Amino acid sequence: MKQYETVIGLEVHVELATKTKIFCGCSTAFGGAPNSHTCPVCTGMPGSLPVLNRQVVEYALAVGLATNCEIHQYCKFDRKNYFYPDNPQNYQISQLYLPICHDGYVEIETPSGNKKIGIHEIHMEEDAGKLIHDEWEDCSLVDYNRSGVPLIEIVSEPDMRSADEVIAYLEKLRLIIQYLGASDCKLQEGSMRADVNLSVREMGTDGLGTRTEMKNLNSFKAIVRAIDGERARQIELLEEGKSVIQETRRWDDNKEYSYAMRSKEDAQDYRYFPDPDLVPVYISDEWIARVKKAQPELRTEKMARYRKEFDIPDYDIDIITGSKHMADLFEATVAICHQPKKVSNWLMVETLRLLKEKGLEPEDISFSPRHLASLIEMTDAKEINSSVAKEVFAVMFENDTDPVRYVEEHGLKSQSNAGELMQILEKIIAQNPQSVADYRSGKKKAIGYLVGQAMKATAGKADPGLVNRMLGELLS
Repeated sequence: MKQYETVIGLEVHVELATKTKIFCGCSTAFGGAPNSHTCPVCTGMPGSLPVLNRQVVEYALAVGLATNCEIHQYCKFDRKNYFYPDNPQNYQISQLYLPICHDGYVEIETPSGNKKIGIHEIHMEEDAGKLIHDEWEDCSLVDYNRSGVPLIEIVSEPDMRSADEVIAYLEKLRLIIQYLGASDCKLQEGSMRADVNLSVREMGTDGLGTRTEMKNLNSFKAIVRAIDGERARQIELLEEGKSVIQETRRWDDNKEYSYAMRSKEDAQDYRYFPDPDLVPVYISDEWIARVKKAQPELRTEKMARYRKEFDIPDYDIDIITGSKHMADLFEATVAICHQPKKVSNWLMVETLRLLKEKGLEPEDISFSPRHLASLIEMTDAKEINSSVAKEVFAVMFENDTDPVRYVEEHGLKSQSNAGELMQILEKIIAQNPQSVADYRSGKKKAIGYLVGQAMKATAGKADPGLVNRMLGELLS
């Protein structure tokens, strides 16, 4: 059988984090009642005129600069003409001839070393609405809340050769954009979506095969399965002597199969022409310099700084900086309690455990740095023991409860009165002669049972280390 190489390029759509839409003042908030965030502009009413949201340009510029792009300082908008039921104007305002950013790249890590993935262009455009298919009534309903939400489309070069490289590229893009604050990039809410353009060719050849496009994949797992499935489908066609048809396909993740939607359009099919209602955008050198100066510390620089400033393992650094929200939480907590390793331990162990258990993402963490720092300080001061600390943290994780107040209200402070603890331990020794005899005969593990009884008697509030030490002294 012939050996085949996969050639992949991506079109990544990212909803920007503006409060209002790209050409009108309607809210971009996710989850509103259907058609409640609409107006004549974003529903395509005759006579309505668009006005460009300046923040959209700022975000697009920031992403372009962070991905090493050149900037078209004179750019403009075009109309892309096509009919979809969820496209209210029968055209989409986009950029074809002069996109805002072009000729950039991001660098990803691969098993064979670092690799640059070229970015052909980044352009600004408006999102379409959303079709809701009602199987019970056998009809489709249209929600225009998403219509006019600002997007950037990041078009890569066909530089990726595997699903692993695709995911590495998407992860790198997502983190850059999240660190910039340009979008939350939540795939599950559709604020980051990828179209996969894929072809195969015989290994060692330079020409490109016929590509297909799989639309709007919104999870990394679905993207991996779609790539593997489409690669296998195309190779099977070629092995049977058939041709791959250039077309748009839809991936059904439940059936793990793609099926044809329509023949693939080219630019001429959309009859692009300059939008007559929007003036061109001029981006001055001063504007570019101002956006560049405002760029935050991105993940690569943050990781290098953490290695220099904080005594935590590289593995912890990799996980913590993998979410801007978690990195911000880590730094803010360390600034309060000055205990980077202990803050890292709470994030890496208990926080990740609860996130996994509840099916949440790091961006869903809601407890404050002040409360995590207070919990660490109470534990250090032995006001509470480790098991109580974990109990308090679980409550704090759910609703950002003040740990100091919670410990006071529930009487969870450690049993620290030496006289009272001594009386409890003497009583436990008297009640468990066999364990005492075992310990004194050399079976040192027998003390574990006595420690357990002491913890039970103090409702878990005693310091296990102190109990162990005092029991050792009494039994000696």
